[in-house]
Amino acid sequence: MGKIAFVFPGQGAQAVGMGKDVYEAVPAAQQAFDTAEQVLGFPLKELVFNGPEEDLKQTANTQPALLVTSYALYRAFEASGVRPDFVAGHSLGEYSALVVAGVLSFEDAVAIVRQRGQFMEQAVPHGQGAMAAVLGAEREQLGALCDDISRTTGSVEMANVNCPGQIVVSGTAEGVAAVAERGKEAGAKRVKQLEVSGPFHSLLMKPAAERLGEVLKTVAFQDAYVPVVANVSARPEEAGELLRELLVEQVFSPVLWEDSVRYMIEQGVDTFIELGSGSVLAGLIKKIDRSVKIVSINSLTAIEAYLAE
Repeated sequence: MGKIAFVFPGQGAQAVGMGKDVYEAVPAAQQAFDTAEQVLGFPLKELVFNGPEEDLKQTANTQPALLVTSYALYRAFEASGVRPDFVAGHSLGEYSALVVAGVLSFEDAVAIVRQRGQFMEQAVPHGQGAMAAVLGAEREQLGALCDDISRTTGSVEMANVNCPGQIVVSGTAEGVAAVAERGKEAGAKRVKQLEVSGPFHSLLMKPAAERLGEVLKTVAFQDAYVPVVANVSARPEEAGELLRELLVEQVFSPVLWEDSVRYMIEQGVDTFIELGSGSVLAGLIKKIDRSVKIVSINSLTAIEAYLAE
């Protein structure tokens, strides 16, 4: 029998209406949304279920919205009796993984990710930072190109190593523009600018990380009862104190998603269950290894289909 990993999406997966069906049908999912709203003190459900999309896309709103949707879907899926051998999340999704692994309380995680979003928005003045998806480039060559551009033009670095042929870069607007111009030097077929409010997972996020670190000092972290494969290390981490430190590093460090997925597969994981809006992670995991089973639990219908198997 192969092992199972629960994985949780991050920013970019959001969609107006996400989680509404489980909220209306499953008391535990309803409780998740109601609790998050109490913690935040504003009508999150109205924003998530009805939009407008423009407001949902603001980082400080997107982060708690995605966390509560993932957690609500997890609570609805719990009835299946399926338990993970590993958990992991992509960037913001790591917070969902930590809640499911018992490291953070749901209430604390909701409050933290709201602040994390605000800190990240405020770290770099609007328009000065950027991110872009580099398609088709080789990792080592792209790393060398980023180093060269950082020395000559403006700082830029690899932010998300998502899957073969898809790496996101992040940094100054000038640095990212130079990667777009020179991407072919690293084998890139295309460089696509991303609609984001800041240069996430780059050293420009250090001020946000410092502020987040101060907040995290005030929050209780437990040891994980399911190994959490962390973005920063792409290795299983269980010590609460170390996971606290890694969340600070994660803000300005690359998300090693491809490495994390490969590690879990090496450990015997043959089924990935994606819990959250959309199916972004399913697409990435398929590009890493087509032989594994991937299930996207993104709606009540998806849960019912899984239970009917």
